[in-house]
Amino acid sequence: MGHDKLRKFAENETFACLLQPSAEELLRDGYFALRDHEVKGHWGERFADPAAPLVLELGCGKGEYTIDLAQRDPSKNYVGVDIKGARLWKGAKYATQHALGNVGFLRTRIEFISAFFAPGEVSEIWLTFSDPQVKSENSRLTSPVFLERYARFLAPGGLIHLKTDSQFLYQYTLAVCRANNLPVLAASEDLYAEADRFAPALTEVQTFYESMFRDQGYPIRYLCFRIDSKESFVSPEDFDSDYWRSVEGHRTLFGRDTAETRRQKLKGR
Repeated sequence: MGHDKLRKFAENETFACLLQPSAEELLRDGYFALRDHEVKGHWGERFADPAAPLVLELGCGKGEYTIDLAQRDPSKNYVGVDIKGARLWKGAKYATQHALGNVGFLRTRIEFISAFFAPGEVSEIWLTFSDPQVKSENSRLTSPVFLERYARFLAPGGLIHLKTDSQFLYQYTLAVCRANNLPVLAASEDLYAEADRFAPALTEVQTFYESMFRDQGYPIRYLCFRIDSKESFVSPEDFDSDYWRSVEGHRTLFGRDTAETRRQKLKGR
């Protein structure tokens, strides 16, 4: 491991805004019986305004989107979630240096997310440029498997926002909403071409990958839907995965122009 990563990991231990729980402790009773973390139900205590609504960004990378949203809207508390400590370091350091009282970060795997948030504790979820996982439905962050996790802690009428360059993931998520009668509140296949329909923050706040794919000419898609109380979700029967995989197209990432490179690189964003 490089010295720079070791330095970041050491500094991460000093950031009060960054929670780094032990996966071993969560898994002590097995993968399907996760132990609840002590922060569950107590997130408000970590922020300047404990009563403010709580918003998550899942797969936040370096945290730039989480921080930008939080600075624009101090009436809400924001938590960025990612497994990569070296990347979370940047967001946690910025939040610490700028004394942002409505920003927090959680280092964990997203499949463990229900161990950290209590029923009704979260008002919104942002999924920003998640890996579309074209070969594994259960790994998609808008799949029934993950929606069931989110439903455990989203407040009634809780919102999920999806921003993606992936036509595959966008169409799949629409199909999931249809199959489960989830209300779609907003949808666009080209967010920037229809910017006047949406709040300015949707186009003014961009992730690293969002800027990269826009520069390559790919439209950015946006979807906002609501999850009401529901215990189980079903997979869409009308989604043609082979077709949407075939039209997904290639992206240039780090000098290589293959879809597989894109999938592998974005897994660790």
